[in-house]
Amino acid sequence: MSERASEPSRRARLLIVHHTPSPSTAELLAEVQAGAADPEITGVETVSRAALAATASDLLAADAVVLGTPANIGYMSGALKHFFDQVYYVCGDDTRGLPYGLWVHGGSDTSGATRAVTTIVEGMGWTAAAAPVEVTGAPDQRARAACRELGGVLAATVMPED
Repeated sequence: MSERASEPSRRARLLIVHHTPSPSTAELLAEVQAGAADPEITGVETVSRAALAATASDLLAADAVVLGTPANIGYMSGALKHFFDQVYYVCGDDTRGLPYGLWVHGGSDTSGATRAVTTIVEGMGWTAAAAPVEVTGAPDQRARAACRELGGVLAATVMPED
């Protein structure tokens, strides 16, 4: 649990930053959101922001973040890169240690996009709370379950203790 989530009467906040231009990426986003909303997870507010709309203020208010992107020509989406460009220096040390998770969807390969995101978040000092979920092709039941679990793990990571 983060310091911010332990403040009296404050709900923890999970921020989901995503670029979901296709039905497949939107389907994976819905699974992450469903996992974060699991009824066994209490005291956590989930906020989803499109990568082009997410701000430094959104990030600074978060106790954990889940990132979602398609793999475009071997890299993360331009929208997610834009998000990082907007927050990297602004948030600086204020988000060090932030728990994060990642899902990437691609037609045939996601390794370049995963590597790019991982490099940036490591530079920001964030901490992986779960392994990246990499999905190629049409999302199947296993991919949907992995994204649902990713959302649940990140929400549970910041769930306030009773």
